Amino acid sequence: MSENLDRLSAEGVAVWLDDLSRERLAGGGLADLVREQQVVGITSNPTIFAKAIRSGARYDEQVGDLARRGVRVEEAVRLLTAFDVRWACDVLRPVYEASGGVDGRVSLEVDPRVAHDTAATIAEARALWWLVDRPNLFVKIPATQPSLEAISTALAEGISINVTLIFSLDRYDQVLRAFLDGMGQAHAAGRDLASIASVASFFVSRVDTEIDSRLDKIGTPAALALRGRAAIANARLAYQHFEQAAASQEWQALAAAGMRPQRPLWASTGVKDPAYADTRYVDELVAPWVVNTMPEQTLRAVADHGHIQGDTIHGTYEASQQVLNDLETVGVSYDDVVRVLEDEGIAKFTASGNELFEQLDAELHATRTAA
Repeated sequence: MSENLDRLSAEGVAVWLDDLSRERLAGGGLADLVREQQVVGITSNPTIFAKAIRSGARYDEQVGDLARRGVRVEEAVRLLTAFDVRWACDVLRPVYEASGGVDGRVSLEVDPRVAHDTAATIAEARALWWLVDRPNLFVKIPATQPSLEAISTALAEGISINVTLIFSLDRYDQVLRAFLDGMGQAHAAGRDLASIASVASFFVSRVDTEIDSRLDKIGTPAALALRGRAAIANARLAYQHFEQAAASQEWQALAAAGMRPQRPLWASTGVKDPAYADTRYVDELVAPWVVNTMPEQTLRAVADHGHIQGDTIHGTYEASQQVLNDLETVGVSYDDVVRVLEDEGIAKFTASGNELFEQLDAELHATRTAA
């Protein structure tokens, strides 16, 4: 077992893997990571599944069966991905049981093409929850404005939710509000609140990528001195917002009724700029009750040479806010940055979904033609 990952877990950070494939499942690779590298959760997305299906022969038989049955591509995607996620849920079920339902979770995204359709997102969440049929599933819903109601509705119905694509503090506050609304409705309906879980996926490295590009264009010494500081400051302030929400009377009342915290999840933690340490978005974002979901390359880097030195979030809020203030001073608009990142995030989310649908549609067509 890695000493660094063991120390990270001891600090209250749940280590999740941002990857899933049938090859990893069938070959025992996921089970190995759970056993040896402190992995206690999985996140997936359409890009991950497109890569897995494109490169893995283990999908061929099921794709063939779906083609022979004349299944439409939308339903074929659901069936293929649900198969893998159900399998991963079973691999992680012992973790789920041992943690009392806190960890051992696997995330599956709704159809990216319905991100701006509240009713369709709710319907998709219900369908995936029914199809996977595992208590340790997270249905992944993007934090678009139309999806906030879908998040509340799904939680109210007892569906555990991973809220994804959060970039701004204002949007995160709206997500926290949607979480409390949903859990309040679930409580009013007499549901067991302890059986409903949620995480809020706050994206990290993309913030530095966008802001560093703007700082480079400004080019002044004051601007360049701020390179690589925004993403960590933004995430640390998000944790402050989490603590403030958790201290509210409404949250405390629901917690007394059995509600679990909606944990902050650090997503997009792979470093994009080679000038930065490859473990910085793990080392610098350590605090209790957070999740850090990492691509395997980052996970291995942390295991090998991460610098886990205890809590690196508490005591940083004033300095973090100063970073955002300084960005405004040199001419970088925080509001514009997060708006661009959300728009780009949804566009990439949709494009990756289209890639998956188009790729599988071609495979289904080829199988039917060959038959």
